[in-house]
Amino acid sequence: MRTYFGFGIAPSMFPGTCAIGKRELTPEQAKGLIAEGIEPCLNPSHKASIDAMQSRFGIEVAIPVKAPVVKLGFGDRLLVMGVSGLPRLEGRHEYTQAEIDGAKFDFSLWTVSEG
Repeated sequence: MRTYFGFGIAPSMFPGTCAIGKRELTPEQAKGLIAEGIEPCLNPSHKASIDAMQSRFGIEVAIPVKAPVVKLGFGDRLLVMGVSGLPRLEGRHEYTQAEIDGAKFDFSLWTVSEG
């Protein structure tokens, strides 16, 4: 069983026929899962969002050189952090603390089993 961590989810990540479970997590639960060990599937171009996560929750994850292609198998899990309320970064490379404090962060754990 592997646990991946990313900001998005795509149908191509899942096996052709499977059952997918999803449950919401608190930031503390997500931080605990990350501490147990994850495989980051982050896009390095989202560094500002990764930095915002670190600032807001103290969660640190390695940023891959390039976004990996993830193929989940039975028993694998995907921890997803969704963010809303952060503006598009146009002409700058980071968010202000006020923008981070005003954003909404949601964590969910997706599990894959045989369907």
